[in-house]
Order: sequence, then structure tokens, then C-alpha cells
Amino acid sequence: MTPPYAQDGVADANRPLIRDGASQGYDFEPRPGTHWMHSHHGLQEQRLMAAPLIVRTVEDRREDAQEVTVLLHDFTFKDPAEVLAGLTGGTMDHGDMNHGGGHGGGHGGAMPMMNHSMDMKGMGDMKGMGGMTMAAMDLNDVEYDAYLANDRTFDDPEVVRVERGGRVRLRLINGATSTAFHIELGALDGTVVAADGNPVQPVTGRRFGMVMGQRLDILVRLPDEGGAFPVLAQREGERQRTGIILATPGATVNKVAGLADGAAGPVDLSLERRLTALAPLAPRPTDAAFTIRLTGGMAPYVWTIDDRPFGEHRPLTVLKGQRVTVTMVNESPMAHPMHLHGQHFQVAALNGTALAGAVRDTVLVPTNGSATIAFDADNPGRWPLHCHNLLHMATGMMTELVCEQTI
Repeated sequence: MTPPYAQDGVADANRPLIRDGASQGYDFEPRPGTHWMHSHHGLQEQRLMAAPLIVRTVEDRREDAQEVTVLLHDFTFKDPAEVLAGLTGGTMDHGDMNHGGGHGGGHGGAMPMMNHSMDMKGMGDMKGMGGMTMAAMDLNDVEYDAYLANDRTFDDPEVVRVERGGRVRLRLINGATSTAFHIELGALDGTVVAADGNPVQPVTGRRFGMVMGQRLDILVRLPDEGGAFPVLAQREGERQRTGIILATPGATVNKVAGLADGAAGPVDLSLERRLTALAPLAPRPTDAAFTIRLTGGMAPYVWTIDDRPFGEHRPLTVLKGQRVTVTMVNESPMAHPMHLHGQHFQVAALNGTALAGAVRDTVLVPTNGSATIAFDADNPGRWPLHCHNLLHMATGMMTELVCEQTI
């Protein structure tokens, strides 16, 4: 979504917080597609304060396909501040931290971190991850208590009734705070038709990667003989998985294990390279070009842009109407899903190779790799550009794109 700045909702950046018992109205022309909304205050997003926001066109309503929306999340019984405390070992009051309105340091507490020395034998050099081998790459920060699809696990999954031979449009949303997933369609062939709510040229397959903040619209057709068909979301680097089950009338629905037989590899750029926008940017010269470095690391647990945490950042300033490119170079040991508020961008290059990629709002920047985005600055305001790993953003990986009105 690209609402006007005053309605973007970043805490205290453009309007006050919505206090307990209060309400706030929003009034702007929505952009069609699969979107979602979540709190940008403190660590509330980790408490599942998020929801799908689907905007349909007239053509969508006429489409001969059943819609199924799936919101993925990671869940912990711990206080989110305690989770972050176990990583930072510092002193920070995240109840007062506003993503877009200020910055703090670390904080104290105790929660075991992930073991980042993973056994990834047989996975090779992972060409989609910028050339860094698995031995040198961190994948996950935290062991969560559960991984959810529409707030449920495979102990009690959502079973969606579908027609034999029918078409289903899966609207998949990775709303997890710190988990990337592989979408596994099993026996079904899928066709990606939109990324982050924006139409793309069809891309077929049965396995698709999604990082935090991203959305995929995938069309599937059920076989005429019917049956039960799990749609799986497996955590990258691990065996845990969640999902839903599509089942035709009378089909036997068997229990699906919450652990896969083997660990998944990392989510990489293989799908991103295949995506092409249906409505790309018009060719024109670049007016403003920026390069930023994604920096920081696990020890100490601080994630920054150009070695500067949010609050000490240097905004990227542009004028309304300018064609802008931003190249993000990842010098850190983890991949980062980078999200820009207020503007949709086209992926213009991955690891230095130019392409006319998807128009979207979140792109993965792999470890030791880079991504270049391009857009026409058409929405004045101070727009956050941040990592959509909540824990990385909370410790500083955010800057601002300042789009100023032309004089």
C-alpha cells in the first residue's frame, strides 16, 4: 500500500499512537492486491498484531477462482522484549521504541539464541545467496515456540474446502517477524501471478521462497479426482513447517507432521530472478542514485545501515517526480528483507546483474550480495526504509527516504 504520508501509520512519525480505547480512521484510494497491515510500535508485531488487507478489482471478482488467504507468522510465549534481550544483552526499553520515531540501543535479559553453526552439508555454495557459503552465513536468530498459518499449527490446521477440478488463488503473506519460509505445493502445480500485490508475468513451479513482509499470489488447479492437498510453509534452514490443507468434498484429510523429513535450505534469489512486472517502470534517465551498505552482526547484536543505527542515520533525500535508484550492498552475515514505505519499486538489479524485475515493496538482499531498486518518487513524506526482520529493525537497521515537494 502507498497511502499518503499522514496515513502511513508509523508510530509517532506522522500522527500520534492510537491509544487504548481510541480509534483512527483512514481515507485514501487503495491499491489493488494482496496487502497486510501491522503495528509499527515497539515489538507489538511479534504479538501477532497484524492482519491481511486484500483489495480486489472488478476483474478479481469475475475471476473463476476461489480465494484463500494465508497469513504466516512466528510465535513465542515469551515477552518480545525478553526475546530481544537474549540477543542484545544490553538495556533498552522497547515499550517506548517507535519504528520511525526514534532509536535506542540494546537491552538486558535472557533467552537462548539460535545455534548458528548449522550442519548444511550437501547444500553447496548457494549461488542465489551472493556467493557466501552456508558455513559463513547465519539464517535464524531465534527458536520460536510455533510457526503459524492463519494462527494455527499442524496440530489443528485450517482445512479449506475446495471444488474438484477448481481453481484456487492463494494469497500468501509472510507476516513473520524473523522467519523466511519455503512454500511447498506438493502435488499441485502453482503459477505466481503477483508479488507484493503487483501483477507479474506468470511463473510456474511447486516451491517458492518468501521472506518477511513479502506476499505472493499463486494460482493452483485441483485435480478432477479431488483429494487433500497441504500447502506447506517450511522454515528456512530448519525442519519446522506450518500451513493449511485444501480438501475437496469427501476427501480424507490425514495428519501432516509439523516437522519435515529434512532441513530446508536458505531462501535465495532464484524466484526473484524469474519475476517480471506486468506494468514495469517507463524507461527514463535516473535523477538520483544512492548506494547504502547493510552492516552489523551477531556479536554485538546490532544491525545498521552504513554503520549507523536509526537515529544517527543519513536520510536519502529526493524531489517529487525524480527517478531514483537505491543499491543496497549487504556486508553483514545475514540476509535482509528490505522494505520501503510509501513507494513501490521495481527490482532493477540483483548481485550486480541488471534485470527488469517485479514491481513490489520488499526485496531480499542476500549475504555478500546486493539489490538495486528503481522508482519514481511520487509520494512526498519521510518514508522508512528498513529490514523487515523486526529484531534487526529494532536494533537499528532503518533509514529514511525523504521525498520533498518540488519548488
